[in-house]
Amino acid sequence: MSQSLTRVALVFVPDKRNVWLRFGRPAHETIIDAQRRTAEFASGAVFCRIRWESNAYGTVLWQLAIMQAAVRGEVQQRVIGIVPGATLLLHVGTAGKVQAALRLIDAIEATRVELADVAPSYWRMVHNRLAARVEVPPYTSDRHAAFLLRHSLA
Repeated sequence: MSQSLTRVALVFVPDKRNVWLRFGRPAHETIIDAQRRTAEFASGAVFCRIRWESNAYGTVLWQLAIMQAAVRGEVQQRVIGIVPGATLLLHVGTAGKVQAALRLIDAIEATRVELADVAPSYWRMVHNRLAARVEVPPYTSDRHAAFLLRHSLA
């Protein structure tokens, strides 16, 4: 792994565990075996990882996290399965909140905005609004255009 890449471990064990990417543009992917692979993201890239685990009694873990790949010199969180770490933009861990986040992701995708290009500040706001159980404003094309303009000026 290159020093500038963030590695994400992905796993699929039927009826037990599934860790997959909902969106993001990996710079490189490696298949380890039939159940495991890794995806590596360039510094600053935004991606969404979903974790689901079950046992004989049903679902025991359901998480959705939208993260930004590690940027050298910036503070990052340690996240299981992410090396060296990432900045958490949105993290939900109950079935209801995961479903709400997935509906929001689907709505943004329907506007034909590339999900990996959505403003990181929007994902942070969504996290806070879901935690507070208040309405989340939609990600509009005007909001996206404003983000792209700010980003081009930086």
